[in-house]
Amino acid sequence: MSGRGGGARAGAAVAGSAALLLLLLGAALHQVPEGHLGLYYRGGALLSSLSGPGYRLMLPFVTTHRAVQTTLQTDEVKNVPCGTSGGVVIYIDRIEVVNILSPHAVYDIVRNFTADYDKALIFNKIHHELNQFCSAHTLQEVYIELFDQIDDNLKLALQQDLNAMAPGITIQAVRVTKPKIPEVIRRNFELVETEKTKLLIVAEKQKVVEKEAETERRKALIEAEKVAQVATIRYQQKVMETLIGQRILELEDAAFLAREKVKADAKYYAAQKAAVSNKVKLTAAYLELAKSQAIATNTKLYFGNRLPSSLFLGSCAFNCVAASSAGGDAQLLSKAGGGPLRHRGSSTTTTTV
Repeated sequence: MSGRGGGARAGAAVAGSAALLLLLLGAALHQVPEGHLGLYYRGGALLSSLSGPGYRLMLPFVTTHRAVQTTLQTDEVKNVPCGTSGGVVIYIDRIEVVNILSPHAVYDIVRNFTADYDKALIFNKIHHELNQFCSAHTLQEVYIELFDQIDDNLKLALQQDLNAMAPGITIQAVRVTKPKIPEVIRRNFELVETEKTKLLIVAEKQKVVEKEAETERRKALIEAEKVAQVATIRYQQKVMETLIGQRILELEDAAFLAREKVKADAKYYAAQKAAVSNKVKLTAAYLELAKSQAIATNTKLYFGNRLPSSLFLGSCAFNCVAASSAGGDAQLLSKAGGGPLRHRGSSTTTTTV
């Protein structure tokens, strides 16, 4: 019986030891997620050793750990009050701050600002910087005119403070939602925006009308320029045609003058040669021959009872003609027994030189 009791106690001790070992192993084993670094505290003091992602071991019940994200993360600050320079309090529903913590700065930042560093460096700073901005501007500026500058101003202010207080944190972007304002003020803003919209519509219509008028003016100007260019081209064409016509006339005149000159030169040459030829031919025998030919070919008939008083006849020719005429008249008178016989008037044939 005692042997059985001793075996049972030994088995219980082994089982207890195994359970204790498993408990200690479970307390010592922990996991660090990807994109994080493991920090360790012992007795509340931050240890200098850091661990990367994966399963890690630590001293159970004495050492605790925290995982700090080193990748891009977004911190949200909700329902932030903001008092304008006019005394109106508005609320911004949500402000998102996109930031990243550099791995080499994790230990110093956690030691100075704890593992929840974003509360001190980002959340509280957002409240402060936003109130600084709102207190320096009116509701009109915060809600409408300068609203698009709030995120840039917050980002710049946060980054400047972080560079001085906690180097290693980089602000990538800040997103601010539209502020919530009192309902009465919101309706007034809506009315103002409605009137502005109407004014913008009128202004845009005026721009359209002005643009259409400008378009018409440009079209008229282009049309006038086209007409002027066409007129200029036609004028130049007429000038060229006139110049070409004048040139053609000049060429024709020059050609005509050249032809006439050639003809005149030819006539002059012919006359010169004829003069030379006549000088050679004008002998006494040639002149006598020409005279005889002229007398032979120059026979004229005169009708009437006498010869013209202006007629000049050589003495020999006149005597021959007179004798011939007298003989003929005498024969006619003797045959007829009366005056001279006339047929359609008397006629006399003479030969002149």
